[in-house]
Amino acid sequence: MAGCWSEGCDSNSMYPVIKRASDVIIAGLLLTLLAPLMAITSIILWITQGRIFFLQERPGLNAKSFRIIKFCTMNEKRDPDGNLLSDAERLTRTGQILRTMSIDELPQFWNVLRGEMSLVGPRPLLIEYLPRYTAEQARRHEVKPGITGWAQVNGRNAIHWDEKFILDVWYVDHRSVWLDCRILCLTVARILHRSGVSSEGHATMPKFLGNKARD
Repeated sequence: MAGCWSEGCDSNSMYPVIKRASDVIIAGLLLTLLAPLMAITSIILWITQGRIFFLQERPGLNAKSFRIIKFCTMNEKRDPDGNLLSDAERLTRTGQILRTMSIDELPQFWNVLRGEMSLVGPRPLLIEYLPRYTAEQARRHEVKPGITGWAQVNGRNAIHWDEKFILDVWYVDHRSVWLDCRILCLTVARILHRSGVSSEGHATMPKFLGNKARD
């Protein structure tokens, strides 16, 4: 499977079809059921922060960029030189609550319906990380990014980058309907326990500076 840049390369030819159908059905159902919660969240964010959504270009399948949509959890405060403050300094109280309960991720179901993301897959990271990956780490882009993934249910932001990438690539090589179902079930448990939301000493995760930066 190494080197294959399409989900259609899976040994089970029905897997991509089942995965896409499940994505559309589940994402559509959840958007409908959670519409009241998302509406209330939008009103609260508009009143408290003046902004509702966070939009950002992220790399997807084959590292092709798309615009991810999330609920806004940070402000735009900058230092005297015009640089954005750290995540910890910009994370709002409302944003902290949304992140802890994973409510900030809900708008990504639109990305799933649009076919840019899947329910399960490696999390879409920053465009600036692309040239910093090793060839093996870059294999995480052989599948669509997901709202949740194998790395998320095995530590989320509490694990180191190296371990996160190993878990992402493991998922690429072992993905299946059964594994996706297992990850979705484990995700519910992680949300209820509110574990792994942030890395120690950080509001979310420290930036990935590349492998050479650690040498």
